[in-house]
Amino acid sequence: MSKHIYKVEGMHCASCAIAITDSLKKVPGVKSASVNYGNEKAQVEYDPEVVPFQVIEQEVAKLGYALVANTTSTPGVDHEKMDHTKMDSGDMYLEGLEHKLGFILPVTAVVFVAMMWDLLARSFVAVPSLPIPMSLFNTLSMVLATVALFWVGQQFVVSIGRFIKTRRANMDTLIGIGTLTAYLYSVSITLFPQLIVLLRLPEFTYFDVTIVVIGFITLGKFLEARSKKKTGDAIEKLLNLQAKTAIVVREGNEIEVPVSEVIHGDLVVIKPGSKIPVDGELVSGESFVDESMVTGESMPINKKAGDTVVAGTMNIGGSFVFRATKVGAETLLAQIIVMVENAQGSKAPIEAMADKISGIFVPIVLAIATVALMAWVGIGSYYLGFSQAFSLGLLSFVSVLVIACPCALGLATPTAIIVAVGKGARAGILVKDAASLEHLHKVDTVVVDKTGTITVGRPMLVGIENSAGHSSNDELVSLLASLEKKSEHPIAHAIVSYAKEKELVLHEVEQFAIIEGQGICGTIAGKEYFAGNVLLIQNMGLTFDVAHLDKEAAEGKTPVILATKEKVLGTVMVADAIKEESKEAVLQLKKMGITVVMLTGDREATARAIADQVGIDEVVAQVLPQDKLAKIVSLQEKGRIVAMAGDGVNDAPALAQADVGIAMSTGTDVAIESAGITLLHGDISKLVKAIQLSRVTMRTIKQNLFFAFVYNVVGIPLAAGVFYPVFGLLLSPVFAGIAMAGSSVSVVGNSLRLKASKL
Repeated sequence: MSKHIYKVEGMHCASCAIAITDSLKKVPGVKSASVNYGNEKAQVEYDPEVVPFQVIEQEVAKLGYALVANTTSTPGVDHEKMDHTKMDSGDMYLEGLEHKLGFILPVTAVVFVAMMWDLLARSFVAVPSLPIPMSLFNTLSMVLATVALFWVGQQFVVSIGRFIKTRRANMDTLIGIGTLTAYLYSVSITLFPQLIVLLRLPEFTYFDVTIVVIGFITLGKFLEARSKKKTGDAIEKLLNLQAKTAIVVREGNEIEVPVSEVIHGDLVVIKPGSKIPVDGELVSGESFVDESMVTGESMPINKKAGDTVVAGTMNIGGSFVFRATKVGAETLLAQIIVMVENAQGSKAPIEAMADKISGIFVPIVLAIATVALMAWVGIGSYYLGFSQAFSLGLLSFVSVLVIACPCALGLATPTAIIVAVGKGARAGILVKDAASLEHLHKVDTVVVDKTGTITVGRPMLVGIENSAGHSSNDELVSLLASLEKKSEHPIAHAIVSYAKEKELVLHEVEQFAIIEGQGICGTIAGKEYFAGNVLLIQNMGLTFDVAHLDKEAAEGKTPVILATKEKVLGTVMVADAIKEESKEAVLQLKKMGITVVMLTGDREATARAIADQVGIDEVVAQVLPQDKLAKIVSLQEKGRIVAMAGDGVNDAPALAQADVGIAMSTGTDVAIESAGITLLHGDISKLVKAIQLSRVTMRTIKQNLFFAFVYNVVGIPLAAGVFYPVFGLLLSPVFAGIAMAGSSVSVVGNSLRLKASKL
């Protein structure tokens, strides 16, 4: 089985997506299929040996749509081509609508004014009749309606033929049947006026209804298509981050090559103001790099030898050379693009309800419209006479078909998801699927791993205690780092890294020696120094506060003592430091009413000390991977909705079990693969933003569904004439068309508001 993403051309509503999905699922060899009207993509998983792509393509073509091949999900390779395809088809569709609007809008405006004039003239004697003979007006209207229906509204007429052939209807079918019915009736009595007397038919024509409904719905489709295009611009912006070329060193010369020709191990030269073309590690030079566009980090980051850079970020100042470690589909930017694209194409559980309703909506509406027409003719004739009852029944038939189109219902969820996933990507929050985004807003418990999630995940110098009195902390660390730079121990690396960050001077060390199990010693400027643990100092016979150091050690800190033969000079504490943003993130989660629990394999005292510093109340220490999984299950059994945030392989089972798994991008691939959401830079504060994003997205979806439903709930009974016997209210097809177009535009517009929401 292989999974592919194709662009679908020719869809005009959610019913189209449902029809294609149902048809694809019935093809032998297709395991799964999902068509998203919001981004006009189809995800199809099938066995190419059983069913080639051509068969799938033909199956879709039978329904009147087209699958565009070569839009595979291969990460970071075909995206540029795919995007051009998307731009071309979208622009062509908009351009076509624009041309049609150039004709239909002025015509609609004139006809609409004439309709209102005629309506007022019939209601008020003071208003004169139209200043042209009715026969001439009908003839002109027939010509204009013919052009409106068969050129501007061609897709609606074509959909009727497709409906007859496939027995599948969509919103175009409803519009087509409604307007074609009004048109054919009007043509009949215009060309054969004797039918009016013979069949006691109403003498009114409905060319104006055909023109105005086609006009307003075409305008609505144009506004909808233009707005919908903006909802998916996140992918376009990410694609624009990709550098087109790179300067690499080949045979000692700097040459510019297409970014696709950069290979592993290439030395890539970056000059001031240029984009980083691929991922890699700096080997020389130093500069500040703006990573905000990829990771959401607001401040440029100082990069020097040994640091990593990612494709798509911008070099601000100096020049440097880095070695390419990830190219093409392997780069972080390529993976982000694929993840965003897949998430935008996925469906949230709440969308299943909308799809189910849309799927049964069209045949039900056809039935309601038919019943309304029959009821008007059958029952209305007793009270109003056949002519008036038939006239009102025909208007009801057309109005019900026009206002009941489930277009807004189909747009309610996918447009909001597309905008939200794109907004999250720009903030460094990568959503793998829409279901995770939906579930996150309901989370009431967040379980966090300690190492790598709350803490940095590597030893760092976190405290300095100067015992000598006469020397500064910097001098103390300088002496200590000078000794430790000759050691390979991880704790030594933490001390040396701190000294380098502080740009402290490191001294030359002579007669360096390792004291097995206790520490090191060496001579600096003729004086002998010792650095090591408590046992080393005790064996030297020096006095110091052992109880204090034992207390620090119990909290997970490792004391490193610097001394001469005569006295202790000072102590530095090395520990896995707490991330700067952890405390604020926990505070914000609590303010959101969310319980925070910390799970760790560390000792109880160490875990408790870390938890106290960041404000976490519940701690479960000394747990194995299976214990973390069991804790998640236990919380879920108590009715809690749990999000798990972690970064290690040992967190993977718990991430998969949680209602929402959240991985740190700085963690392992296993953890990222197990999670539904990934936080770039391992920034735990983005967890708060992710929950806020989920909440505002779900609020938008519910608003959209309300907009979509309210039009139909109120509009269908009004259009069918339910309120006519009591209140005399009957919805004109013209206003039904305006309402239908308005519902789609309001839903897409409401989704676009997500772009401006503050996280």
